[in-house]
Parts: sequence; structure tokens; C-alpha cells
Amino acid sequence: MIKLHDKYFKPFISAKEIDDAISRMATDIANDLGDEIPVFIGILNGSFMVVSDFVKKYPKPCEVTFIKLASYEGLKSSDDIQRLIGLTQDLTGRTVVILEDIIDSGKTLAEVHRIFKGENVKQLLIATLFYKPEAYKKDYKLHYVGIEIPNKFIVGFGLDYDGLGRDIPEVYQIKTIEHMTNIVLFGPPGAGKGTQAEFLKAQYNLVHISTGDVFRYNIKNETALGTLARSYMDKGELVPDEVTIKMLNAEVDKNADAVGFIFDGFPRTNAQAKALDELMATKDSHINAMIALEVDDEVLVQRLLERGKTSGRADDADEAIIRNRITEYYNKTAILKDYYSAENKYFGVNGIGSIEAITVRLSEVIDTL
Repeated sequence: MIKLHDKYFKPFISAKEIDDAISRMATDIANDLGDEIPVFIGILNGSFMVVSDFVKKYPKPCEVTFIKLASYEGLKSSDDIQRLIGLTQDLTGRTVVILEDIIDSGKTLAEVHRIFKGENVKQLLIATLFYKPEAYKKDYKLHYVGIEIPNKFIVGFGLDYDGLGRDIPEVYQIKTIEHMTNIVLFGPPGAGKGTQAEFLKAQYNLVHISTGDVFRYNIKNETALGTLARSYMDKGELVPDEVTIKMLNAEVDKNADAVGFIFDGFPRTNAQAKALDELMATKDSHINAMIALEVDDEVLVQRLLERGKTSGRADDADEAIIRNRITEYYNKTAILKDYYSAENKYFGVNGIGSIEAITVRLSEVIDTL
């Protein structure tokens, strides 16, 4: 990752991918134009690297010139595009190929067409290294496109953020979530995980996402995902990980401005842990730690039996069931402990003592992340 001014950017397109795309464009244009000598025109400032690499790869004679337009201010495309440096040669009857670094909204392209409308060129062709189809709002044809990209701000290979980044030989994409703390909170039945989650979300302003709560919400409100989940549950089948991840994704999106999340009840398997990693990567974030409350089995049994006197839960009143639940927890957690330990993200915390004392221990771990 790199930082330019106040923004962070992550690697997006390699130098080799860029080189391959330019080579392909040069070959395609040369094949289409045959022996005709075109005039390649770059749009400054961004296209200087594209034009330089392109003409070195173009296998036939050509002419090269530049025009300069003002279009970008910071991260946003400006509506006020002005022609700063114009053309100095007669292009009557010539084939002109505009070499752009990037086309997004198409505002600059509209100005280009306006400029060349009175130049009496034989044909005006548009070639762009990068193209954002989601952002394009014009009807002008793009004749040659190197790489299609999503509608996110990029820097590098001639593209800048407030003056910085043009010299970078690769392309970086803006990292939309710059600082976030995401925790997978685990604990055996009776460890007090739910209680601690409430304290931690308040203390660190985190969003608590309980898989059980998410399932109940979707099923109760008969959302599309809830209906799908119920269809599996009614048949006695496990809900596929894909459905659960989509539910979690929706919860994360609901809280796009959150400074972090506490995931409770998910993941339960290595496959789910990988799926959660992939989900957070799409949000420009990651899981910082798995924190597991560690409590002696006999203490857990006594806690749950005591809780069973008032909770009304049958699985809190039967010691055999309680011990089986604890065993099942350890069997599942052992796998995930290895997964997160391999990434130095596993933290075991002593879960015996007062609620306040346990909160302090958890906080000491979170404060180091």
C-alpha cells in the first residue's frame, strides 16, 4: 500500500499488465490503419506515459502531438473543462487517433470531439488505456480499449492525485476504508461472549454482528436471503456458506461508515474464515484478530447450570447436553485457532473473573491491534 497526501492506495494493475495492454492496442491500430500514417494525439497531463510507451511499440511511421485540457480537481472530475493548449498543425484529411490514459465520465471526450469537429480530419479514432464503463455517460464510440476497470479512483502510470503518483510505473486503486478494526470473537457456551461483545462495541464504537441475530432478522422479515435460508432449514439441511456470507455482506454494507466490526458466531470452519477474508477484502479491509475467551470446563458447566435456572433454555439445564456443547465448540475452534494462528491473529484471553476484569483483558488485546 502507498499513501499520497491524505489517501491510501492499494496495488491494482501491474506494470506487465499495462505493457501487454498497450502492445495489444498498438498492434490492433497498426493492423486497422495499414500503410496510412496517423497522427497520434495525447491528452496532457495524464497520457504522457501512455503515449510514450505506445509510440515505441507502434510498428509503422506515425506523427505525435499533444493537447492539454483541465478536467480533474482532486478525486472528482470537473464540469468545467477548458482547452489550455491547442493544435498547431493542419489535420485536414488526416486520420487522428486520440490516445487517452483513462476515460470515465466522458466529459473530456466530449470536449475533444468539439475541438476536432472543425478540423476536417479524415477520421477521429479514440483509444484509451483504461476505461470505466460504469461511469461513462456519453454516446461517443471508443474504438480501442486497453483495460476495463471498476468506477474507483486510480493513480499511477501518468494518473495523479493532486499532483502525486504520475511517476509510478504500476496503477494503484484508492483504499476506501482506511482504518478499521475487525474482530472475530469466540468463546465456549457460558463464557460470557455476548456480554463482553456489548461492552466492547460500546467502548470501541464497533458494530456487533451476531450470525444468529442476522439469521433471525432475515427470516422474520422474509427477505430474499431469509426465505432462501428457511428453505434449507425446513428440509433439515445446513444453510450454505454462500447464503450466510451474503447476509453478512448486507450487514456490513448497512454500516459502511463503521470503524470496525465484531463478528460473533461466524466463521465456524476454515472455508468460512476464508470466505470472510474475501468479503472484507472487497471492503478494502481485513480481519485483525480472532479473540477467544478461555474458561475451564467445570466453570462453564456450573455457569450454564446456574443460568438454566432462569433462562428457560433446556440446553442450559442438562449437564450432558452442556458438556456436549462445550466439546463441539472446542472441536470447531481448534481448526480456526490454527487458521488464525498461522496469520499471527489468534489471541486467547482468560475468561475467568469479574465481567470488568475480563473486559480489561480483552481491551488490552484490542489496544495492540
